[in-house]
Amino acid sequence: MKNLTIAICSYNRAERLPGLIKALRSLSCPVPFDILIIDNNSTDQTQAVISALSAEIGPPVRTVIESEQGIPFARNRAITESINSTFLLFIDDDELPSEKMLERAVYALDNEGAECVGGKIDIDFSEYNRPTWLTDDLLPFFGKIDYGHTPFWIKDESTPIWSGIVAYRNTLFLNNPELRFDHRYNRKGQGIGGGSDRILFEKLLSRNTQIRYQPGMSVQHFIEEWKLKRSYFLKLHFISGRKTGQFEMPSYPRQIFGVPPFLITEFFRQVAITITIYVRRQPGVIRQAMNASYTLGNIWGKYISRSRVKAA
Repeated sequence: MKNLTIAICSYNRAERLPGLIKALRSLSCPVPFDILIIDNNSTDQTQAVISALSAEIGPPVRTVIESEQGIPFARNRAITESINSTFLLFIDDDELPSEKMLERAVYALDNEGAECVGGKIDIDFSEYNRPTWLTDDLLPFFGKIDYGHTPFWIKDESTPIWSGIVAYRNTLFLNNPELRFDHRYNRKGQGIGGGSDRILFEKLLSRNTQIRYQPGMSVQHFIEEWKLKRSYFLKLHFISGRKTGQFEMPSYPRQIFGVPPFLITEFFRQVAITITIYVRRQPGVIRQAMNASYTLGNIWGKYISRSRVKAA
């Protein structure tokens, strides 16, 4: 019999789990499903909350503790623990599902030939007021996804899907043990950054995986107050740039302490543009500052890469 495992990777969000589990249990699903909570070393009441939820009537809730800190380790543990299920769906612990989420996900995987399907992610500001400076073009960096109301096949990187809401045929992972979330792109605890879902998405594209966008498979993503700061976006881009510089950029013939000179030139160019936009009070200063922060991260990543190679 076909079945589905819903995986929730959680760290210190015990207060959100009851609402999420209640919402998931209320959903209609074409196949039986269970809920797997990967507790990534939580220090709050997560285990007590899960124990209480497990005793309630409804689709079963089970949990494992992943001792290796970080979201890629937790996601990979979810794959291991659910490998005998037909389908695997990831949803974040700070989200709530739409009414048709499971129906749409299973239909895409079971009837439309999708091996991977992702949905729409709406950003919810009901808990904290949205700052006036937080323009729509910044919302994708909170995970927002909206490619319209029509399902389609994803063929390139222009329409990525993220693990905030994504489902897979488990044969993908069963037949390809190397196909996992990359732990080099780690995000620990309440840290920021990551990128392991992007790397996996790119790997799936390179394999010509059948990837589907299904807008009816949607969630509401709640944003914590500490993220509603300009500095969050700058740090996010610095970390992303650092990982790109450290793990993805090639070695260049001309280097200064491992850093190609063009990156240094590019950083100062980006800073100059940022200052110009700010002085002229033009829109887009935060987005431009993020570009500069990303380039600075590239520089630091290349320097770290050179230092580690030298040490080895």
